[in-house]
Amino acid sequence: MGSLNHGDAAAQQRGDHYATASTPMTFTCDRTQETHSTYSLRVKDMPTEQRPRERLIACGAKSLTPAELIAILLGTGVSRGNKLSAVNLGQYILNELAKDGSSSLDALRTVTPQELMKIPGIKLAKATTIVAALELGKRVLQNCPAELTVVDDPAVAAAALSQDLMWQTQERFAIALLDIKHRLLGTKVISLGTATETLAHPREIFREVIKQGATRVIVAHNHPSGVLQPSDADLDLTRQLLNGANILGIPLLDHLILGNGDFLSLRQTTTLWDQQVE
Repeated sequence: MGSLNHGDAAAQQRGDHYATASTPMTFTCDRTQETHSTYSLRVKDMPTEQRPRERLIACGAKSLTPAELIAILLGTGVSRGNKLSAVNLGQYILNELAKDGSSSLDALRTVTPQELMKIPGIKLAKATTIVAALELGKRVLQNCPAELTVVDDPAVAAAALSQDLMWQTQERFAIALLDIKHRLLGTKVISLGTATETLAHPREIFREVIKQGATRVIVAHNHPSGVLQPSDADLDLTRQLLNGANILGIPLLDHLILGNGDFLSLRQTTTLWDQQVE
């Protein structure tokens, strides 16, 4: 992606505004929708190309199902009673967490060792390994860019705002404050809402931008549901902010929606900034 400069906007497309075996094994990489609900074969008895660790090396971690990722953390399955492979035990954990009707991954995000140890086959070592891995993933995702980092991509802005917005259970509205060279000066939560709605007035947003001495701003809010599709209210507010930015001479570089470990850039996915150029 390019920089956040606006002078070459006409030449850019939307989304560029930020600046030895005889028979080789065949790995099936796209298995992310499988549930592994039927087999209890030990992992070491599986064909090599079906083992989670080997598939991760061959195809990448993103290609593994949640059950396979958990299996790598577990290391072993259950060898007594109802025997389960590590993969099948991983799927059993997900099924147990989803019993109340919630998404298994949503439940996994906030699960405690005590809750995991209520599941047959999960004792202290396995439970703490899973929770530690989840916490490490959260910390990596929420690691903020250093002060004065150049924000030249929506992902950098999302990372800067992630700690304030990503995993919150109520809507929040926040801003990333930048200098004329698009270097990060800081972030600020402007308002708190309910689980489904937040309110932020353009006056409050630009007052904080001016107060902090910023010359560029990126606004963002979260959707606790994880659904990143902008609402009509989100689009209307963005139009108001773009108009205010033009009047004040403080460019609004983007409006991000964060949730469930992902983000959406309205600059990349709408024509609102193009309309301003026109």
